[in-house]
Amino acid sequence: MLEGPIILAVESSCDETAAAVVAGQQVRASVVASQVAVHAKFGGVVPELASRHHLTAVVPVVEEALAAAKIGWGELDGLAVTAGPGLIGALLVGVQFMQGAALATGLPLVGVHHMEGHLLSPFLGDGKQEAREFGPHLALSVSGGHSELVLVEGLGRYRVLGNTRDDAAGEAFDKVAKMLGLGYPGGPVIDRLAEEGDPEAVNFPRAMLDRPSLEFSFSGLKTAVAVHLQQHGQPTSREALADLCASVQAAIVEVLVAKTRRARREHRCKTVTVVGGVSANRGLRAAMAAAAEKDRFQLFTPALRYCGDNAAMIGAAASLRMRDGARSGVRVFASGAIDEPREAS
Repeated sequence: MLEGPIILAVESSCDETAAAVVAGQQVRASVVASQVAVHAKFGGVVPELASRHHLTAVVPVVEEALAAAKIGWGELDGLAVTAGPGLIGALLVGVQFMQGAALATGLPLVGVHHMEGHLLSPFLGDGKQEAREFGPHLALSVSGGHSELVLVEGLGRYRVLGNTRDDAAGEAFDKVAKMLGLGYPGGPVIDRLAEEGDPEAVNFPRAMLDRPSLEFSFSGLKTAVAVHLQQHGQPTSREALADLCASVQAAIVEVLVAKTRRARREHRCKTVTVVGGVSANRGLRAAMAAAAEKDRFQLFTPALRYCGDNAAMIGAAASLRMRDGARSGVRVFASGAIDEPREAS
């Protein structure tokens, strides 16, 4: 079933203030206020600044989402908010706002694990695409804070098969971009430059690729890039810069794809998804599509507008949970895997 209660959702786990109105997996409105310009000068997210900007943005984005969906508070069936993981100050802005809204309206409020939202992202429907049934699959979740393989057995039934031991893939992209002076966020810049370069120009390490585990490690790659720059200096031409970016991206993508293929074979999954901010990476999408064709599995990726943090995916998760009988409750948490037992309070 793709239908569900009409939900107003808010996401504020990091540096995006987002609000959305959804009904089941159908998105009626999705609004995202980015803080990239705020944090770019610091080369990364500053938690205190993120929290302060959430405070000023949350009311306008909620009002814009309701207006875009052409719906009033009295027509909603429930509310949803990201409960974690994330920056605790940023999370509290969204949670406290929605707790106030729940108190004022009497609507139930459901807290959603941020990563569960990402798991729903390839299955969302809107005016530009049809929704897909959310069923069993293998998910590769890759972002600035996460790199993990999750076996999805159904809504609320998840098992983490492998996680990163250190840096996440998105974090590695951003830190390498910072070394190269490419600005923040650096992942999209590396992706664009990589299309022009030779992925075999520099042989960067593929950590843990030869091990049977499904875990990841990207800190060694970051160190290898730093050593390369110490030995050879910064690239002096666009061609050299593109070759370096292509080589870094190839190292990250090869490991992500190889581990995903291994997990799919071991658990005999017919469907694979790639979710999270790094799922927008064109190199990763192309490599995973090639693997799907070779191994003959079904591949789903989110529309680009749903790859990054957004409230539509949070609302969809809450709507389906409320449809299945979830009760009101939120407990904020800064960290925690999606398969950890957790009760709302």
